[in-house]
Amino acid sequence: MPKYHDQLLEFDRSLKRQLDLIPVQALRDGRTSLLMQTEQAGKLDELIGYEKENLELTRRIERILPKPETETSKASPLKVGLGVPLKELKKLLEDGVSRIVLTGPQGHGKTTLAKQFCQDKDVKDIFKNNIFFVLVSKKPNLEHIVQQLYRHKKYQEQGQNPVLLVLDDVWSESVLDKFDQFKMSNYKILVTSISEFPRFGYAYPLKPLNDEDAMTLFHHSTSLGDKSSYVPQPLARQIVERCKRFPLAITAIGRSLCGQSIETWTRRLGSFDSSLFDSETDFLGCFQSNLDALGKKRPSIRECFIDLGSFPENQRIHVADLIDIWTELYELDEDTLPIANLHELTSLSLANYIVTREEKMKVDGYYSEHFLTQHYMLRQVAIYRASRDAIAHRERLILDICGNNLPSWLKEQKAQPVKARLLSISTDGMFSTKWPNMQLPEVEVLVLTFQTKSYALPEFVEKLEKLKALVVTYYGSYPAELRKFQLLGSLPNLKRIRLERISIPSISKIPIVLKSLQKISFFRCNIGQDFVHCSIKLSDALPNLAEMNIDFCNDLMELPDKLCGLFHLKKLSITNCCRLSTLPVGIGQLANLEVLRLSSCTDLLKLPGSIRKLKRLNFLDISDCFSIMELPEYIGEMCSLRKLNIRHCSKLKELPQSVSKLEQLKDVICDEATEKLWQPFLPSFRNICIKVKAM
Repeated sequence: MPKYHDQLLEFDRSLKRQLDLIPVQALRDGRTSLLMQTEQAGKLDELIGYEKENLELTRRIERILPKPETETSKASPLKVGLGVPLKELKKLLEDGVSRIVLTGPQGHGKTTLAKQFCQDKDVKDIFKNNIFFVLVSKKPNLEHIVQQLYRHKKYQEQGQNPVLLVLDDVWSESVLDKFDQFKMSNYKILVTSISEFPRFGYAYPLKPLNDEDAMTLFHHSTSLGDKSSYVPQPLARQIVERCKRFPLAITAIGRSLCGQSIETWTRRLGSFDSSLFDSETDFLGCFQSNLDALGKKRPSIRECFIDLGSFPENQRIHVADLIDIWTELYELDEDTLPIANLHELTSLSLANYIVTREEKMKVDGYYSEHFLTQHYMLRQVAIYRASRDAIAHRERLILDICGNNLPSWLKEQKAQPVKARLLSISTDGMFSTKWPNMQLPEVEVLVLTFQTKSYALPEFVEKLEKLKALVVTYYGSYPAELRKFQLLGSLPNLKRIRLERISIPSISKIPIVLKSLQKISFFRCNIGQDFVHCSIKLSDALPNLAEMNIDFCNDLMELPDKLCGLFHLKKLSITNCCRLSTLPVGIGQLANLEVLRLSSCTDLLKLPGSIRKLKRLNFLDISDCFSIMELPEYIGEMCSLRKLNIRHCSKLKELPQSVSKLEQLKDVICDEATEKLWQPFLPSFRNICIKVKAM
């Protein structure tokens, strides 16, 4: 096996990178065991086959182990006030308590403490890789959650290590009964909830911060980066007391006051009610005034914050979704302003920015693995603000449907139009009713999220003549069928479509022409058969398409030649499609292509020779394509290529001589192994920058 050493190491690195999005650590024990067996048998193919099966299982289990969040100082909000409760939770484990309910009001820091508990060294030493963090929320998809845990239970039964299951944000004790089937002698369960659930287990109430910790957190929040504020201690203490020493309130209000004058602080204190945070209504009222103050200085940030309420509670929001929405809704520059707004929201503690692969932030600005999360109470603030006007006059119409319980105004609506520009509809797994005929003449953005295995676009969609962006997301294990997709064919202004966990079998049977569509994105979708068997030319169906993104679509094995007819295509990104092995021979026909990303397509064997014809291509990314053994001989004819990423292309042993002709090449991103391939060619380049990234 020595000759396979490098390949095995590279495959292992790649698998770990693939697992960053859904890190199922328990699979590593099985992989290590099989590695020993494979070495004895001397069969590399067996190992690779097993790894691919594990990768498929990994993506279906979808367990999320919380990662430590970045700390900006020793007074980070992630540590302030958590030392004592963290020790007490660990002591309960040592004393043999198997079920703990971490309880307290919203915004108290329960989830933060639970995540710190999962990352504690002593806890990780006990449970090893068997730590599961499950977000339950107010409207859980129980079938999805139980299904994934059941699969892991079957896989884990052979193991001996204890298991820690964290159920975050549980609203009903009846939900906990669903997890009885996962009881084992070595199972420990930690629940976070606003309720105590005495029947379930030991209740540990999380107390508010003490005076010292509350003031430390507040001062940290009001002095971030280059901004700082000097405020008399009595004034700061009054604000902290009005916040009831709740971490969420202290952090959000503190950051909104960062860099402000004492007069602003005094005025804001005067706007706080003396009974602040005695109830959820008090919380909403306080943040409403806080949001109004923010809007006077940065109205676009305020609007973007309110837009976050368009997505289901406690679910990760794709940054790519928000980019599409804000680009069309506010006519922003896609490449800069949406991301700037996201970071502004994060700096104000109005949302949390998550990058599942940190390197993605630094390489090329592609956001398929970037997400935003938001605290439940902050989402309530956004919905509260979006709903304050009469329904017919709202800028945003957010419908959160439980079962078939449509709001009464919607049932009674006849022909009264609603002027909303953004429409968000979220349904749960019990939804089965038919949508009434809604009048929505001004809607420009439609966000649909659902939990049923089959979902039909509402009939009123075909009348949304101003619709510019459509986002459809299924929250389940496998891609769900989306029916009536053909309704979109009647929309004259639809520019962007984003689909997540969606299968559209009808697209290969019923021709759909989307003349205005400029960008389409698929994330974890089933599209392979739709591409291959589509009965219409893609150039006819999508005549003006400029960008196509395909991420984590595991059924995609080949790209059809039909794709090469998309003459206006400028960006083609196909990432983490582990079964894609072949690109169309005629890819060189995409004469206007400027960006080609093929990152982490682990089965991709080669780049077609016709790639030399891509005269306008300025960025090529084949990172983590470790099956590629060589670059096309005449790659040097790509006269506009400025940036090349070939990290972790472990089978690439030499470069063709023609790379010396890439006169516009400025940036090459590689690892230590691929860096060596460039040494003979460096004299041919004057200003080239070789960036070496080990992992």
